[in-house]
Amino acid sequence: MKLSSCFIVIHSIFLFLCFTFTLSLAENVTYDSHSLIIKGQHKLLISASIHYPRSVPAMWPGLVQTAKEGGADVIETYVFWNGHELSPNNYYFGGRYDLVKFVKIVQQAGLYLILRIGPFVAAEWNFGGIPVWLHYVPGTVFRTDNEPFKYYMQKFTTFIVNLMKQEKLFASQGGPIILAQIENEYGYYESGYGDAGKRYAMWAASMAVSQNIGVPWIMCQQFDAPDTVIDTCNSFYCDQFKPLSPKKPKIWTENWPGWFKTFGERDPHRPPEDVAYSVARFFQKGGSVQNYYMYHGGTNFGRTAGGPFITTSYDYDAPIDEYGLPRFPKWGHLKDLHRAIKLCEHALLNSEPIHISLGPSQEADVYTDSSGACAAFISNGDDKNDKTIEFRNVSYHLPAWSVSILPDCKNVVFNTAKVRAQTTIVEMVPEDLQPPAASPTKGVTTLKWEVFVEKPGIWGEADFIKNVFVDHINTTKDTTDYLWYTTSIFVNENEEFLKKGSNPVLHIESMGHAVHAFVNQELEGSASGNGTHSPFKFKKPISLKAGKNEIALLSMTLGLATAGAFYEWRGAGPTSVKIEGFNNGTIDISSYAWTYKIGLQGEHLGLYKADGLDNVTWLSTSEPPKKQPLTWYKVMVDPPLGNEPVALDMIHMGKGLAWLNGEEIGRYWPIKSSIHDECVKECDYRGKFLPNKCRTGCGEPTQRWYHVPRSWFKPSGNVLVIFEEKGGDPTKIKFSRRKISGVCALVAEDYPSVESWLESANDNKTKTSAYLKCPESTRISTIKFASFGTPTGTCGSYSKGDCHDPNSTSVVEKLCLNKNECAIELSGGNFSEGLCPTATKKLAVEAVCS
Repeated sequence: MKLSSCFIVIHSIFLFLCFTFTLSLAENVTYDSHSLIIKGQHKLLISASIHYPRSVPAMWPGLVQTAKEGGADVIETYVFWNGHELSPNNYYFGGRYDLVKFVKIVQQAGLYLILRIGPFVAAEWNFGGIPVWLHYVPGTVFRTDNEPFKYYMQKFTTFIVNLMKQEKLFASQGGPIILAQIENEYGYYESGYGDAGKRYAMWAASMAVSQNIGVPWIMCQQFDAPDTVIDTCNSFYCDQFKPLSPKKPKIWTENWPGWFKTFGERDPHRPPEDVAYSVARFFQKGGSVQNYYMYHGGTNFGRTAGGPFITTSYDYDAPIDEYGLPRFPKWGHLKDLHRAIKLCEHALLNSEPIHISLGPSQEADVYTDSSGACAAFISNGDDKNDKTIEFRNVSYHLPAWSVSILPDCKNVVFNTAKVRAQTTIVEMVPEDLQPPAASPTKGVTTLKWEVFVEKPGIWGEADFIKNVFVDHINTTKDTTDYLWYTTSIFVNENEEFLKKGSNPVLHIESMGHAVHAFVNQELEGSASGNGTHSPFKFKKPISLKAGKNEIALLSMTLGLATAGAFYEWRGAGPTSVKIEGFNNGTIDISSYAWTYKIGLQGEHLGLYKADGLDNVTWLSTSEPPKKQPLTWYKVMVDPPLGNEPVALDMIHMGKGLAWLNGEEIGRYWPIKSSIHDECVKECDYRGKFLPNKCRTGCGEPTQRWYHVPRSWFKPSGNVLVIFEEKGGDPTKIKFSRRKISGVCALVAEDYPSVESWLESANDNKTKTSAYLKCPESTRISTIKFASFGTPTGTCGSYSKGDCHDPNSTSVVEKLCLNKNECAIELSGGNFSEGLCPTATKKLAVEAVCS
């Protein structure tokens, strides 16, 4: 009894100490004009957007850690209402939607979190994150002074807040959440709702603040935000942004380091030099919280992509790529930037800047705190010309469109235009699909395919018949992408086109998003809108016979609208169908009796689910049909070798959906962009960036590869299911491993770095080095190129210049071969002394990792 009592006392003391320790960590987050104040300290914060449902739980720790290694203090995420409240009061927080698990992973990594509850999020996410069912609650209008919408919005917001409170995840409880957001970019659309928009915005802010979470609420792009919340900026550049109140900190909630993609368009890229320029300018002008949207974009699995026409990939050209790998040089260049900015943190947060004009587009902002510590940012906003300026009696060379950071107001440790970080060579290594090793066909490479072909048009019983076109979205309520519209037309044998062997022409007008037209069970053609204009017209000759002819239109959506005033009312589907070429002219069949069927038969039967695989009789074959529309393919496969990220290569398929072991890979559509569009080989970082500035991939598929997370694979016997809409060649489907096969570096002797500045403080010598690092468990096996002197070109295509040290390769080999990483100092006797004395020498290296 005594031992037991003693244990109880000790245990009680332990719990009390733990509780006391937790309370000591808990403190309300406040702010002033300089920054957020956390635990009594002003904070300068680098934030990284990672959306939990755009990756998988197995990836979350690695993504968060990679962001932390890149210099992030904070992880930012939206909360995705339609992923959580599947129907009224029916909540889901499992799998990719385990929000609490994600927040706790961030907490365990020692990072803060910004929770953008919204619950409208836009984000190129289906329906902007609002559940589709809410649109069909009578009397509901989204995002305005509308009682049904406000009721459900407040209910969900409160649910999320209470969930976070229950798990003690707000900073005021000792958790990582330091900011919460209500609404999202409403300022763009508020005027479209008139006075009701203004009332709604004020209500949203008041409702949020009343939740009493102990951390500030923010509203981004809210140009009339009340004083109870902090208004923030979203843009490619926010250095000129000022919050509505001078008492509030300057916060940048969305710095777009790239852009999203739409099917049929080119790939957008934002150069790392320009991203770094925008960030440095923001902090130069008094910013205190800067968030990359996105830092890891991830994947729009299943049917979560919105737009419409947003691709399944949400890579965003972000610092961490879709598959979870750091994107070099962007990730590395920004890491160097963050380190330089952090050296200036105390001065930035504890003083007012002194602005100095140094030229028409050149300026310095100097911060000096009470201790005398000084930091300066010197910028050159000229987008064409380098400049040499005088600052504190010292000359500084500033490349065009760049910022130099001087943490001691004397020495440059970083310039946004000088990229020291290595570049990686990334390959998609193809692998044929492999049958299960434990299968009876062990040792045989032939796959056993199973096939089920759907009949065009109505399957089972029709849902309804109408002599008018119904709206696609209002009919399916987004339970599926697919809606069948079918009718028939009688052709008299006396029609001239039958006698002449000519073809009448089918005309379809549609609000969007795409259609496949079948006549008498044969696919006659397809058409679609695009990411900037959903409506489209279809015009194509068709084959008709004497007598009855069946017309079946498979209408498709490709994600619902994500933003805009009254965006929930945008429709889809055919509005007019005519056939040209009859003896009596053009026949309008729009008012014929149209029979409707929602979805595909295979969807209804759940052919992609484990418990639905046997709901039809599959045809087994080693040679599956090619160019066969409306076809389900099922095959058992083993995972690709190794541990690199995996993608499905669908270049030889048409359009459709894919699943692995019942998990939704998403929509695939390797549609090509136009060869007539403008693309670049190299992007000029100088000058203001817009999404069309640096596009690549003209004439190539917008998306060829589709991410399949490693954690979805079983050791053997994985079930891959494909639904192909219009026809492809499934025998050419492959897995591809995303592999870093090489690394490059191009560094000039005048490139500054934090490391060289810290070292020079000790030995008064400035050193510049190139750094190479291969992925873990690989080594630098070959030096493909090395030149110290005046090399030119980019990674993969370097060339020697007029000045070249013939010992370059041997020097680099000595320092780097058979190592995972190495540093090559440009000075210090590694290379020939006195080489081309008037030139600024560079070192270019390309190495193989294996």
